[in-house]
Amino acid sequence: MPRATVLDRARTIATPQFNRWLVPPAALCIHLCIGMAYGFSVFWLPMSHLVANANPAVCAAQGFLAQLTTTRCNWSVPAEAHIFETFIAVLGISAAIWGQWLEHAGPRKAGFIAALCWGGGLILGGVGVAIHQLWLVYLGAGVLGGIGQGLGYIAPVSTLIKWFPDRRGLATGFAIMGYGGGAMIGAPLAVWLMARYAHDGIQGVSTSLIILGVIYLIVMSIGAFGFRVPPTGWHPEGYSPSEAESQRAMITSRHVHLGRALKTPQFWLIWLVLCLNVTAGIGVISMASPMLQDVFGAKLVAGASLSPGAMKAAIVAAAAGLVGLISLFNSLGRLFWAAFSDYIGRKRTYYTFFIVGIVLYMLLPTWGRLGIPGLFVLSVCIILTMYGGGFSTLPAYLADIFGTQMVGAIHGRLITAWSVAGIAGPALIASLRQYQLDQGIPRAQVYNLTLYIMAALLFVGLICNALVKPVADRHYMSQEELAQERALQSEQGSAEQAASAARGKPGLGTLLAWLGVGVPFLIGVWIALSKGSALL
Repeated sequence: MPRATVLDRARTIATPQFNRWLVPPAALCIHLCIGMAYGFSVFWLPMSHLVANANPAVCAAQGFLAQLTTTRCNWSVPAEAHIFETFIAVLGISAAIWGQWLEHAGPRKAGFIAALCWGGGLILGGVGVAIHQLWLVYLGAGVLGGIGQGLGYIAPVSTLIKWFPDRRGLATGFAIMGYGGGAMIGAPLAVWLMARYAHDGIQGVSTSLIILGVIYLIVMSIGAFGFRVPPTGWHPEGYSPSEAESQRAMITSRHVHLGRALKTPQFWLIWLVLCLNVTAGIGVISMASPMLQDVFGAKLVAGASLSPGAMKAAIVAAAAGLVGLISLFNSLGRLFWAAFSDYIGRKRTYYTFFIVGIVLYMLLPTWGRLGIPGLFVLSVCIILTMYGGGFSTLPAYLADIFGTQMVGAIHGRLITAWSVAGIAGPALIASLRQYQLDQGIPRAQVYNLTLYIMAALLFVGLICNALVKPVADRHYMSQEELAQERALQSEQGSAEQAASAARGKPGLGTLLAWLGVGVPFLIGVWIALSKGSALL
């Protein structure tokens, strides 16, 4: 039998001195880095002005394929923006393909490969910008980065759920909160780097991407090597699995194999629950700034005596403040709702998302007609907490229904719902907006129909959530099948360690680990609140 390397799962089983509260900071190291995905829009405009002496007459006729290889013309913002859709789509595909491998390989190996792919993808994308080859940016940031996104997103999930059977929502909420908050840190840093390395009036996009790639590679690697897994049968002191299961009918202590989970109605109902919730939320995210400007316009700066140019700048600044608040509430909602689901249950949490969401989506056009931007912004922020909460509550929901043994792999397959929604949501709201503008509908009203459609989608999600029931007995693994699956995870002989493993007390190392991820996150919160003050 070959000797286990430092990246193998067998080398990550926790010792008696380990403390489980070191695992969430390791997960946050990864999610705060890949969460920069939500802040990638800061690159679009600077990337569209890299060629100083481009011929407008020649370049205007270039299509998307021509822009992939041109060195003489600037890229259009729509051609660049598809990079976001690319790595979100690849995120879902890679998570689905390698989810089962991840369960066997362990979070350290998966996390380290994610670091190489996301960090290396940004570095390669920076090289593509430097030589002005858009196809290389797609290959680096889009495809390779998307693989890093997928592996990095699901790598901590299964491990956190096994470390925190008593607080599944809280644990996964901490990690996935990082994905929502990564842009609060990464986007301002990227803007500063582009300005710092600007030359001849051209922003330093290439240098910014390369530096970010190196930073993310290092930080994610630290997180990956910080992972430990509990031995088979480990439980925190005072926790009884049978007692927890008896208290809530929707929590099982048994396990469903990935292959069987895909054949259950529960999997596809939860897939629809996530897809519909994300479609509605991501549609608002993608158009939040123009929506606020179109609906309220000068009312955002009412009472100010400004020239037309200054008025336009003030409106844009106010809308940018909403984008910062969206990032903040998206992130905080991931922790709040996931932790709250530990008390009210996962199914009731999704009921809350859909019912409150329907009401708020129906009210948004009313706030527009009444000219109340404050209530409009507040409603959008609450919607975004539930958008983020849908992601962070999902892993615990899956663990409750399908058990913990293969929850990472099942989560990986289900994340394909995000890929579908990531394309459908923005496309739906943008196409409906343009259609209504073409029909002569005033800008202040072009979102009304879209918002009502989003409310209808949430109603369908509400029905899907209501239909989720416990899995039938025939789908659970037998004891022999479970033992075989655990053998593939190199956990043979580790059961006797369960009683003594990970009983260490929080110490200086735990404090430093939390400070390492907490301080940058709080800086990001401060920046988001500062930008959001433009709306006050």
